[in-house]
Amino acid sequence: QVQLVESGGGLVQTGGSLRLSCAASTSIFSLNAMGWYRQAPGKQRELVADITSGGSTNYLDSAKGRFTVSRSIAKRTVYLQMNSLKPEDTAVYYCNARTYQRDYWGQGTQVTVSS
Repeated sequence: QVQLVESGGGLVQTGGSLRLSCAASTSIFSLNAMGWYRQAPGKQRELVADITSGGSTNYLDSAKGRFTVSRSIAKRTVYLQMNSLKPEDTAVYYCNARTYQRDYWGQGTQVTVSS
């Protein structure tokens, strides 16, 4: 069982920045990948960015160049630095951890970008 604790959401104006954090209860190397998904009202949950145990990263096209996923192995934490935020980035952001057996999810943190 993997527990994920998120922090860092909030309200920001267009063009602003936020950093999300997600602390895992287990070593990052025991996970295939960690990352962030988001879900806006009336829309499907989508992958925003993730990072594999080997350090490879993957981004949603609209996040490329604005968002950066990173990690601290010692702190068992994954971060999502979000810059140049737009109103369309408004969503609940969920931390995700993947193993061969299943996915684990955080409780979600609201990100609201005002125009």
